[in-house]
Amino acid sequence: MLTIRFFRVGKINQPVFKIVVTEKSHASRAGRFIEDVGFYNPLTKEKKLVAERIKYWLGVGAQASNTVYNLLVTEKIIEGNKRKINITKSKKEKPAEAPAQPQPKIAEEPVKEVKEKTKPEEKPVEEPQEKETKHEEPKIEEPKEEVRVEEKKA
Repeated sequence: MLTIRFFRVGKINQPVFKIVVTEKSHASRAGRFIEDVGFYNPLTKEKKLVAERIKYWLGVGAQASNTVYNLLVTEKIIEGNKRKINITKSKKEKPAEAPAQPQPKIAEEPVKEVKEKTKPEEKPVEEPQEKETKHEEPKIEEPKEEVRVEEKKA
């Protein structure tokens, strides 16, 4: 399947993008694309698009990436609504949260009585204990009795 997407060229912190037609499964690296159909400089907002070739590739069945599609809509090369672009900071997706299950209804009177009768007890906060290490230093036993040695002078 063909796709129309950005191919980044330019220096560090100075991006310039070529808009190229390439296979979706291949990265658009260094000339490994089918056709160059324009460029876009996001710093100066300069754009040059070859509308005739873009319409041809879209007619053949190529799909535009979300950002390129939105650029084509703003330049009025194609008609339609802009697509929503998902920007994630990490590649790991967060698991979808389960929908909240409704809580069973409980009669109000028994709940009030329970609240009045019982008060939550405060528990002292326990400090975390240090982890024991596998390599313990050997214990040195001290002598139980003191032994005095007296020297005789001759």
